[in-house]
Amino acid sequence: MAGGFLGKTLYAVSLSVALASVTVKSLGSCSVAACRNSLSSCRFHVNSMMSGFNGTKENSHNKARTSPYPGSKVQRSQVPNDKVDWLVEWHDYNPVEYTAVSVLAGPQWADPQITESNFSPKFNEKDGQVERKSQNGLYEVKNGRPRNPAGRTGLVGRGLLGRWGPNHAADPIITRWKRDRSGNKITHPISGKNILQFVAIKRKDCGEWAIPGGMVDPGEKISATLKREFGEEALNSLQKSSAEKRELQEKLQKLFNQEHLVIYKGYVDDPRNTDNAWMETEAVNYHDETGEIMDNLTLEAGDDAGKVKWMDISDKLKLYASHAQFIKSVAEKRDAHWSKDSETGCPG
Repeated sequence: MAGGFLGKTLYAVSLSVALASVTVKSLGSCSVAACRNSLSSCRFHVNSMMSGFNGTKENSHNKARTSPYPGSKVQRSQVPNDKVDWLVEWHDYNPVEYTAVSVLAGPQWADPQITESNFSPKFNEKDGQVERKSQNGLYEVKNGRPRNPAGRTGLVGRGLLGRWGPNHAADPIITRWKRDRSGNKITHPISGKNILQFVAIKRKDCGEWAIPGGMVDPGEKISATLKREFGEEALNSLQKSSAEKRELQEKLQKLFNQEHLVIYKGYVDDPRNTDNAWMETEAVNYHDETGEIMDNLTLEAGDDAGKVKWMDISDKLKLYASHAQFIKSVAEKRDAHWSKDSETGCPG
């Protein structure tokens, strides 16, 4: 264990995106207050079972180490696979410091700099209206800064992210069955399984296709974020008249009030992540079994989305961040087509 850790407690978290399960194993007791100081004795380690995180090339912490950093020419310090884990001593680690000008300008959605005297964030707990708890458990705070639970990224500061520590988002995955003109479900000719479709948006910032979604506002419930973000990005609700918005909300209520599947909750391998700020999300699947609800809604890109469309679900998808993994989990849970192989279950 690294010599910098003074406490006796280690929180181990095993994270599997495909199974959407998070297991926390406590090896001792640790107060939240102890996690807020620079000599924190609380820590947890995110280990992706699906990706084989233990120093292999296929780990879930790849996009968070890519350069240049999004929206800039900043190059991260290179972090080899065997040096990602904070438990591995690396005395020569020299990450680049970067926080975007747009964040330093002090918008409402961003924290002040950690060095400002009037800023005393309460990490690992609800801090006023700001949720600073992680979906995965307690994270370490070192020298006043929270540490990315998945390990080193080669960059310190916040980059494009507003909050120190976890930045919470919500991703609504809206699905329906692909049907022919007669309304019959279309099956894949090889797998023999029904083909599922989901609403995808093309992000304006990077041009990648993604699940519509966005940041949880302070004090906002996840359920409200899911509905709001889908309306803004996939239905262009921000540009609707008051009467149109009311009609839209009534239709969305039918979709978002039905039973749903929580696909994933926790850390996301995102290119915006840094050593001190990272993305976490709750991905939820709302399925329109008959297709009647979505037939009455016209897709129209808005807000952060450049385009929007129904996209067939398969292993050929190339999506933003960890979104393809979320979609794969939806296909498995709905027993829908994913690949040409007869079985879509996770290996191992």
